Parts: sequence; C-alpha cells; structure tokens
Amino acid sequence: MLQNNPALKSKIDQLWNKFWAGGIANPLTAIEQITYLLFMKRLDDLDRKQ
Repeated sequence: MLQNNPALKSKIDQLWNKFWAGGIANPLTAIEQITYLLFMKRLDDLDRKQ
C-alpha cells in the first residue's frame, strides 16, 4: 500500500519521527498514543457539536 502512495508514506514517516524525537521508540506505544489522540479529538468534536 505504501509503495503506491508516497504521500501517505511521507506523512507516516513524519509522524514516526515526531514520536521518536519525543522519546517514543516502541511502535506499540506510538499506536497507543495515536489511539488516545484520536479518542480525545472525537470527544472534542462531539463537545463542540453540542
């Protein structure tokens, strides 16, 4: 999938570099953080909608 979409690969690489620079080297920890951020964004979106 990433081979066919260099823009997506670039975004993923940028995100991974930000996690790495922030001290998160474990991919599972990075996935946990992304999940948490998505959850918080969803809560914020729902709150703003009300």
